[in-house]
Amino acid sequence: MRYETIKKLPCSDFRRMTGVKPKTFGTMIGVLTVAERKHHEKGGKWSEIPLEDRLLMALSYWREYRTYFHVAGTYGISESRCYDIIKWVEDALIKDKQFHLPGKKALLAPNTSFEVVLVDATETPCERPKKNRKNSIPAKRSATR
Repeated sequence: MRYETIKKLPCSDFRRMTGVKPKTFGTMIGVLTVAERKHHEKGGKWSEIPLEDRLLMALSYWREYRTYFHVAGTYGISESRCYDIIKWVEDALIKDKQFHLPGKKALLAPNTSFEVVLVDATETPCERPKKNRKNSIPAKRSATR
């Protein structure tokens, strides 16, 4: 999936495809543009893959649980290059603090309210037939002979 094909989609379909709204996608692109400029201030080779496609690569990896091998095959690059791109996108978005989750201290603050959902995950024993000599397969085979 390339950005050129999905940018024409309606907002709801764009979100279904990428997992984020077009406005959020634009904000992410802005953050990545700044990070890329900062990364290349001292020089270096610019990527051949457009920034939008690199972000889509990371979003598809996160959203669809695809392997690096499959994502790399979609974009025609090596698996290690795919890993480098996705790792760079993750680091750039986390450093911006706009897409950073709150830390442990923020969650433990006294003014934080929580909504609790309980899930019953108790273990129950499975009902299985008892293992004994006469019900085993070798015993059944010898009985039929």
